[in-house]
Amino acid sequence: METLTASPIDDAVARARRAIDTMYAADVAAQSLGIEVLEVVPGNVRIAMTVRPDMLNAHGICHGGFLFALADTALAYACNSRGEPMVAAGASIEFLAPVGLGERLIASARETSRSARHGIYDVAVSDASGEPRAHFRGRCARLRTPSGS
Repeated sequence: METLTASPIDDAVARARRAIDTMYAADVAAQSLGIEVLEVVPGNVRIAMTVRPDMLNAHGICHGGFLFALADTALAYACNSRGEPMVAAGASIEFLAPVGLGERLIASARETSRSARHGIYDVAVSDASGEPRAHFRGRCARLRTPSGS
């Protein structure tokens, strides 16, 4: 009987998924927002969140801070998917269309640039049918310990 071995790509995807599963288990903020991890490959993730009543602003649409939090979480998971601790160092968001109660949002983060110390990621936030709702660009940096190392 022939033994099947995983390819280096399969191993990298499995390592990335384990890294994000471990991160998610400790991510109380993402869990409290109901964020779900849909897909993980090194440098790229897809996550989802459904807009709840407590996420609406005075106009009855999703507060931009929740869209930012969803996109920022996608950035965090994408930049940490290689198993090296990274944190956000800056970000901007463009709100493209209002988001209503009950809408399921998908945030797809894509690594556009990465070095040993920094990375840049684009995050597309869309509704379940693929209509764009926001575009986010984030920059991450390697996490430094409080001792400065």
